[in-house]
Amino acid sequence: MADLYTRDGHALSSLQKLRFFPLSITGGHGSYVIDEAGRELLDLSASWGAASLGHSHPALIEAVTSALSNQAGASVLSSTNEAVVGLAERLLDKVPGRGDRRVWFGHSGSDANETVARAVVAATGRPRIITFTGSYHGGTAGSIAVSGHSVQEHADKADGLISLHYPDPYRPIDGDTSGEATLDELRRRFETDAAPNEIAAIFIEPIQSDGGLIVPPAGFMKALCGLCRQHGILVVSDEVKVGVGRTGRFSCHEHEDFVPDIVTMGKGLGGGLPLSAVIGPADVMNFATSFSMQTLHGNPVCAAAGHAVLDTISSEGLSENAGRTGAYLMNRLRQLMQVHELIGDVRGRGLAIGVELVHSRTDKTPAARAAAKIVYRAFELGLVHYYVGMNSNVLEMTPPLNLSEAEADEAVAILDKAITEVVANRVPDSALDGFDGW
Repeated sequence: MADLYTRDGHALSSLQKLRFFPLSITGGHGSYVIDEAGRELLDLSASWGAASLGHSHPALIEAVTSALSNQAGASVLSSTNEAVVGLAERLLDKVPGRGDRRVWFGHSGSDANETVARAVVAATGRPRIITFTGSYHGGTAGSIAVSGHSVQEHADKADGLISLHYPDPYRPIDGDTSGEATLDELRRRFETDAAPNEIAAIFIEPIQSDGGLIVPPAGFMKALCGLCRQHGILVVSDEVKVGVGRTGRFSCHEHEDFVPDIVTMGKGLGGGLPLSAVIGPADVMNFATSFSMQTLHGNPVCAAAGHAVLDTISSEGLSENAGRTGAYLMNRLRQLMQVHELIGDVRGRGLAIGVELVHSRTDKTPAARAAAKIVYRAFELGLVHYYVGMNSNVLEMTPPLNLSEAEADEAVAILDKAITEVVANRVPDSALDGFDGW
């Protein structure tokens, strides 16, 4: 029989694939996955952050097994169950917010953000939304419509969508590293072609994830939130990749000293099972019955996984570990900057880290081909991670929240060797044939 990756090519649609190297996973434990040849690879991606507890965590196994052994239906559509109600209550308690709020549960960050994009317009009667260049809010029609990433330029956008520049301290607009240029941009738009009373909400990412793991300037998000609140514009914080303890705090926006009106989360909330959530004001979340529903929304097995994730984050101190180990990993990566001119910037919070690669630190020309070769060679050496960014030149690291310092050292050693070999032209262009990535 053909190997698993070959069978995949003959059986699975390419519409759902984003491949960087021929990884065929047969199992995993902790921060490691096991491939078809029995090789263990250190997983610095955690399936784009979804495997927040790592692989095969005992708490997740126990919770899912227990839920399946006495399954309380499969949905919250036309009945309720303890797992989903209890999880909603816990999220309302854990996620900062104001006033009367409700929780909506879905399968992914994409359906969570699409639900919000539809609901805020319907509930407020305001037809327009603000987003940012580089933003990625999902892969469904409605979430793509409010995104601004280069890989989705072909897709239709929401009518009247307003796109702002996301402030990037590494690549500042006209030398502005404070974000004031973006705030001025929004003020000008309010006075010209974007009347505030037409705008329902602004979608922000407290760290712009797929746009390049960009951490905004200190104070920017708080000022932006205040400016929008003056005009009754709802602030939506998309924390699908960077929430649920990943940055050292449960909610990423807590680093920015502001409280959004709506928070979306996914990926790590289910520990690898399909689960997303929206926490927002009751007048939006209860706007209309059956406004955003799918049969398996509120699945009790997935909700049980969500409970296990919250329990484990608390009992094992995983938010604290993400902050501590993330700082250690970033320090080690910055040490690599002293060795490799290819590394232009290392940034992030906790275990949401980006390493931007450039051909020249002076002109910051993106090194996209090098990024593709490095992730490929690192895979061959035993490390799984990917690249993101508008120019496909930022190595992304979103490992399990229980990553250890020893594992961080292992990852850096592999990355060091991969960069060295790519710079020395030991990885041929042909190695990337069939692996398009972003």
